[in-house]
Amino acid sequence: MKDDEPLLYHTGLRGMHAEIREAVSKLINVSDLRHISFSHFESDECGSLNEWLAAAPKSDVICSQVGALVSVNDFIGREARPLADGKSFTTGKHRFRYCQTPHLPHGWDAGALFEETQKTLLCSDLFHQTGDVEPLTSSDVVGRSHQVMEAYQAGILADYVPYTLLTAQNLKKLADLRPKTLATMHGSSFTGDCVRALDDLNIAFREVFGRGQKPETGR
Repeated sequence: MKDDEPLLYHTGLRGMHAEIREAVSKLINVSDLRHISFSHFESDECGSLNEWLAAAPKSDVICSQVGALVSVNDFIGREARPLADGKSFTTGKHRFRYCQTPHLPHGWDAGALFEETQKTLLCSDLFHQTGDVEPLTSSDVVGRSHQVMEAYQAGILADYVPYTLLTAQNLKKLADLRPKTLATMHGSSFTGDCVRALDDLNIAFREVFGRGQKPETGR
């Protein structure tokens, strides 16, 4: 996010650092980067975190409290900036809220950032799509994501999302933010009825990863 205090969300794999850094340098001076954040501790989320900190040493690392404690502080060799659920920060014109979502999409340290100014939800692996897709769409991203889930569930990536009794609650929590854009890490971002898309995603998760479980009450 280009702002007074620029934010990078997801660093990408370590092997992708040079390529991503070149792209970022077209928008800002890399050394001016002030915030680096991601959903959960995983290579494609934060694999090149130390390379970014070397390039932009004034940056802080924003993550969950659990993430900082169990992984991030040790990985970077310094204190991260852990945020509690609902806490927010500004980068200038933009304000971000941290949303704790344990085990959604994956580990217990997972969370999402919601940009409150333009109402953009930074979704990480939610709505994962594959193929050569457009950057932004108003079409059915849930249908595309459902196909990926089915393919993963049939192979070695089964249980890609751990469907639990908390999954629907976490997705409702994100839907209650009423985002206008879903910024997807893998695939097209979505603009349209984002609340409906998050509701439909829960149904898709339950159908694929929660087979045999009773539907939750509520959404």
